[in-house]
Amino acid sequence: QVQLVESGGGLVQPGGSLRLSCSVSGTTISLYTMNWYRQAPGKERELVARISRTAGTTYADSVKGRFAISRDNAKNTVDLQMNSLKPEDTAVYYCNVYFSYTNYWGQGTQVTVSS
Repeated sequence: QVQLVESGGGLVQPGGSLRLSCSVSGTTISLYTMNWYRQAPGKERELVARISRTAGTTYADSVKGRFAISRDNAKNTVDLQMNSLKPEDTAVYYCNVYFSYTNYWGQGTQVTVSS
């Protein structure tokens, strides 16, 4: 059974940093592209960052230069380093992987950016 568990969310002041981590079990992440999404209240879920099997990265325009996605295939984890956080980054952040015609999601971790 594939499970994704996010951690590292919390309350941070504008300009601060957080590091999210996604721990995956039941499959080997080295085989797949891994994603971080977020969903703010009243908004659709959006792709924040993506990292391919070969560690190529893609970012939403709104987070370019501030966020960095990384993967540790040995630990089966994917991290999202978030710097220079803004109030508009407030959302629930989800780890995601797609394979065998199925989207797998974690339970999400809340990130709140507020003074």
